[in-house]
Amino acid sequence: MRSPVRAWIKALAAAVTAATLSTPLLAGPAHAAPPGSTGGDGTWTVEPVGGGHRVTLHLNKPLPVRDAVPELAADGRSLGPAEESPDGMTLTVVTPDPVVATASSVDVSWNGEVPEAAATAVGKAAPTPAAPPAKSHGKPAPAPVDPAAPGPYAVTHDDYDLGDTAITLEGLGGRQAEIRAKVYLPEGARGKRPLVVFLHGRHSACYNPTAWTTSNTQWPCPAGQRPIASYQGYDGPADVLASQGYVVVSVSANGVNAADNPYSEDRGALARGEVVMRHLDLLADAAKGVGDAKLVSLFKGRLDMSDVGLMGHSRGGEGVVKAALMNAGRARPYGIRAVLPLAPTDFARATLPGTPMAVILPYCDGDVSNQQGQHFYDDSRYAADGDPAFRSSLMVMGADHNFFNTEWTPGVAHAPASDDWSNRNDPVCGGTAPSRLTAAEQYAVGTAYIAGFFRLVQGGEQGLLPLFDGSGGTTASAGRAVVHAVAQAPAGKRLDVASFTSLAPSTRVSGAATAVVCAGMLDRSPQSGLPPCASTLTTSQAPSWTPATYANNVASTPVLRFSWSDPTGMVTVPLDKQVQNVSRYDALTFRAARDETATGDLDLAVEIVDKRGASQTVRVSEVSDALTAFPGTASPLPKTWLRTVRVPLSALTGIKPQQISEIRISGASRKGAVYLADLAFTTMAAGAARTDRLPQVSVEGATVDEGDGPGTATMTVRLSDKSATPVTVQIQTIATGAAPVIASAAQEVVIPARSLEASFQVPVNGDPAVASAPQSYQVVASVPVNATIGGGFTRLVVTDDDAS
Repeated sequence: MRSPVRAWIKALAAAVTAATLSTPLLAGPAHAAPPGSTGGDGTWTVEPVGGGHRVTLHLNKPLPVRDAVPELAADGRSLGPAEESPDGMTLTVVTPDPVVATASSVDVSWNGEVPEAAATAVGKAAPTPAAPPAKSHGKPAPAPVDPAAPGPYAVTHDDYDLGDTAITLEGLGGRQAEIRAKVYLPEGARGKRPLVVFLHGRHSACYNPTAWTTSNTQWPCPAGQRPIASYQGYDGPADVLASQGYVVVSVSANGVNAADNPYSEDRGALARGEVVMRHLDLLADAAKGVGDAKLVSLFKGRLDMSDVGLMGHSRGGEGVVKAALMNAGRARPYGIRAVLPLAPTDFARATLPGTPMAVILPYCDGDVSNQQGQHFYDDSRYAADGDPAFRSSLMVMGADHNFFNTEWTPGVAHAPASDDWSNRNDPVCGGTAPSRLTAAEQYAVGTAYIAGFFRLVQGGEQGLLPLFDGSGGTTASAGRAVVHAVAQAPAGKRLDVASFTSLAPSTRVSGAATAVVCAGMLDRSPQSGLPPCASTLTTSQAPSWTPATYANNVASTPVLRFSWSDPTGMVTVPLDKQVQNVSRYDALTFRAARDETATGDLDLAVEIVDKRGASQTVRVSEVSDALTAFPGTASPLPKTWLRTVRVPLSALTGIKPQQISEIRISGASRKGAVYLADLAFTTMAAGAARTDRLPQVSVEGATVDEGDGPGTATMTVRLSDKSATPVTVQIQTIATGAAPVIASAAQEVVIPARSLEASFQVPVNGDPAVASAPQSYQVVASVPVNATIGGGFTRLVVTDDDAS
């Protein structure tokens, strides 16, 4: 191999050691001065506009380029996503909220909170509970395969470039972007090879090599500036995969980055999906000997388009999920067999059932600080009956957002770059904190898990499964990094005892205990009928429940909140007679997290009972660290994230696995409260991809008259094909403007079995007296069950019939 990963890691370590990591990527929040005056990073104004107020923040320098969506906050409370001017110098929110008229401060907000105010904001996090002493669960076993080990092939690096304006993107309103990629080829590998495509995320598109500044408001780059080669930052995992016989193509998306915030409906997800699909089309043609001569010379006869993997970083993570869904909607789809969103955004909560998936979440993410990509895992778990795919979610302790990409890492990047975790003194994630990984260490763990996932799923290397299945497997190539993994086995490899998305009538709660299903947070989802979870956390501390930008009121991740005041408290889940033989499974598994209000030592007892009355009890602390608090002292830390509890059936004695009658979960400490999810008997396997069997659901736009009083607009959701089972989809309406005539609200729509469509109503409050211009509102479809998202974004246009 010409560029083995270990050489890359060594070079990266040396470069970063020589460089300073203390330059923050992100400017601090724009602190307000009195309205209309200058102060801090800019000036702000609040002005009345028809029934509400327009809040505008003028920045002294362009908004930092982040993957998270910028918001405005008045007096520390977020007003929601802001409209960003094309030059990045102005943020605007129009709101009916009267409180902003007397606001004493207006700040940039990210992920629902003002960074510097997060720890003291009203209704925010309670003091961090004291963590119980760590307990030994046995030494983690190393996986039998090293995921970062170079394979037998030398690697050739090449590239192709069709120009800065080679593609016109519907997702950017017809704007143009580049077709450019770096290619990694296994020398001497015969036959058609599996393909893996990498897509970077949102970063500045251009830089000035003389002034050492960046810009992100124009594409192609302005005179005197050069494109930032973000797509060249993944040599580590790409080299490993190519040495193992894969062809890897890492594609550029700077044209999307320069236009996605001001010019797209969905912050660029569709545009990024289009970029990926265009590259796949070009590669497929080239493999047949058709198209651009350079591509043909690289790929003719070398690609297996039925064996494709996708990795997307940050907004690229949402982009590759969109690409997989676009592909599934084609009459002749490519064989996308594996998808890896890395530190991803998930603004609209699309699901991806039927495709093996691993979501990688960096604990010290200073950009997508709410780890919203956890929704990809949570929302996809029960999104399709008989789902054949395996999925995993991994929390990488000590890792930030940027350092998985060398072009986003200071000391090795060719353009300006820095650490996205801006609080250098944070005791957990600051640059000198002992628990924080160095840039080289983080790149090594990223290389191991990115390469390992595709080798597991596409390559069938089962020895890598312990890194992803929640059994605690480790690998030397990840160094000292601590990686927590949770996983869901394919439907055919598990018996769901209790998902805890609802409480079955047969489930019994006894003793000094309560058990209530909760979902979401901050009372954002009243239509679900469920109380919120995480009542004292910020939205950056609760990845499973953080509200999505375009699905703000859609309920997220129902779980069981179980609390007890003495050890008699118990939840008992019986097994139906026809499924009591669990001998073909490896383990009893579930996910658990300590409730954020719990203090001190916390433990559960899990009792497995057979129909003769024999039982065996295992304490959670004996097999898992799931009930140990994650580290941190102030938002966005510590995180509440449900971890794996795994009880191997091979360790049980005195009970018959052919006759298991019930599972009892009880308090094993004096008192406590926990979140529980996904109780199942499982045998882990990588599973298979099969998305084309599901119809795609799209929401159709509508134009209606405002009317003279309360009324409704009727809209339609439509399936691409009939479904043998009912399809459900969540619909979010988004009210914007000073005096919106609709409300921001969510509702569930059901398309009956063997039907192609269903209608739903949006309340419209007409005004009989005031004439106004037509108002346009986003309507977004998300979290479908027994379908996937096709066209998830549309518009409801309300015209004023009072206008003369």
